[in-house]
Amino acid sequence: MPTRSGGAQSSEARSRADASFKKEERAKDGAKAMMEYVANSKMVREKTERLKALRLAKEAADKQIEVTGKGAGKR
Repeated sequence: MPTRSGGAQSSEARSRADASFKKEERAKDGAKAMMEYVANSKMVREKTERLKALRLAKEAADKQIEVTGKGAGKR
């Protein structure tokens, strides 16, 4: 069997190291993207909950005004 020269071995080792580095970088990017996705999802949920609470409070206030007869059309 032919043996590899030192240059071919170092080129192969460098290639493996580059592939390993790229794989690690992709994993880090994926983790960062997931963290951003989770944070955005949480922000949207919180904003939706806040807006729903405001809407329900307004609807309750409007209904109370309607019931007590203090609406704009009852002057």
